[in-house]
Amino acid sequence: MVAPGSVTSRLGSVFPFLLVLVDLQYEGAECGVNADVEKHLELGKKLLAAGQLADALSQFHAAVDGDPDNYIAYYRRATVFLAMGKSKALPDLTKVIELKMDFTAARLQRGHLLLKQGKLDEAEDDFKKVLKSNPSENEEKEAQSQLIKSDEMQRLRSQALDAFESSDYTAAITFLDKILEVCVWDAELRELRAECFIKEGEPRKAISDLKAASKLKNDNTEAFYKISTLYYQLGDHELSLSEVRECLKLDQDHKRCFAHYKQVKKLNKLIESAEELIRDGRYTDATSKYESVMKTEPNVAEYTIRSKERICHCFSKDEKPVEAIRVCSEVLQVEPDNVNALKDRAEAYLVEEMYDEAIQDYETAQEHNENDQQIREGLEKAQRLLKQSQKRDYYKILGVKRNAKKQEIIKAYRKLALQWHPDNFQNEEEKKKAEKKFIDIAAAKEVLSDPEMRKKFDDGEDPLDAESQQGGGGGSPFHRSWNSWQGFNPFSSGGPFRFKFHFN
Repeated sequence: MVAPGSVTSRLGSVFPFLLVLVDLQYEGAECGVNADVEKHLELGKKLLAAGQLADALSQFHAAVDGDPDNYIAYYRRATVFLAMGKSKALPDLTKVIELKMDFTAARLQRGHLLLKQGKLDEAEDDFKKVLKSNPSENEEKEAQSQLIKSDEMQRLRSQALDAFESSDYTAAITFLDKILEVCVWDAELRELRAECFIKEGEPRKAISDLKAASKLKNDNTEAFYKISTLYYQLGDHELSLSEVRECLKLDQDHKRCFAHYKQVKKLNKLIESAEELIRDGRYTDATSKYESVMKTEPNVAEYTIRSKERICHCFSKDEKPVEAIRVCSEVLQVEPDNVNALKDRAEAYLVEEMYDEAIQDYETAQEHNENDQQIREGLEKAQRLLKQSQKRDYYKILGVKRNAKKQEIIKAYRKLALQWHPDNFQNEEEKKKAEKKFIDIAAAKEVLSDPEMRKKFDDGEDPLDAESQQGGGGGSPFHRSWNSWQGFNPFSSGGPFRFKFHFN
């Protein structure tokens, strides 16, 4: 199948040099003498041969203006138009034939162009007239070949239309693929194939054909409207808005385009506002905006799933892990390979200390995007935290969540320090247990109340781990000061309590 976007490049490669060669056969003949016109023609021919199409076109424009009855000027200008992939060559070729009926090369080239536009009856007429006009041997072979090809296209088009009417869209596409390899400029057939793609659930292929049709047919508001609605169904609101604006440029009173424009613009504004709130870190407000998106367009599933994906992200960033896990899971039920939802749910799992689940999400995300540094770093962090959780967990020691504020940490520390103070226990066994517990509580407070140390711990590194402290001064201050606790006051940050410890 030939992609619609390759139409211009194909045409640009097929015509120019063939026409230049044919053109040279008719150099300077029978057109009368006009020195300025001849100068433009000669210069234009050199520029065309050098591939300087725009400059060559200017010279041929001047030649046509200088002598409106000079068929060579029209023919050479048609040569440039075809080399540039423009159908403006057709009027020029028709003018050449009007001025010189026996110019078989021009008629043959017009037949080529009509065939590419899908005007099969007109193309056949030109090829038949070439065969009746005493052509050269090469022209005769070319005309016969193209006539056979045109007959084949007629047959294929009839089969395509029959298949379409019978709702056999797969067969219709097969026939249309073959036709459009030849009739690359046929807007109607591209629109028909687009309809088949839509029926077969392949909207992006339909868009490709409709974009080509919008360029091949003037004022094609219908194509722009369909492209816009297809993008909208795919969830691409920005491209949908761009295409419907093209429709309104052609016809500002187009009812369907205007109604669609208002809907897309409203949705686009909500999404842009939500994304700006996310950039500003206003996650609660962004969540509210995306809930409005789902209410504004409840009938297109893509907007619901995309909104939930972003709400999942907001909950994750706003340290609402339970809500994040719930919404992310809803997204992943529909799209199990959604990398963004996997990453955000993994972060929420980390906050909830569900390390195995976080690792699984990161590994799944990495399978689909192995070069994502954020995924790689998240996976390494989850693995460190899992390993760390099997040792000493300062959050568990104080009984606080990983997203606990400093005030919560200090409050928990004070409560536990009072509960597990060694002086509260008389039994030696219990006292030893309390001493160990109290050291752990103090260590947890030291780490979690210090932003730098807490970050290290959150990244999977224990800043008080004896292994990591080798050569660094002999461990934490709490371990170093255990033998000199006289006067130690865990409530020294301003509380009313005063304790003095006595040990035997």
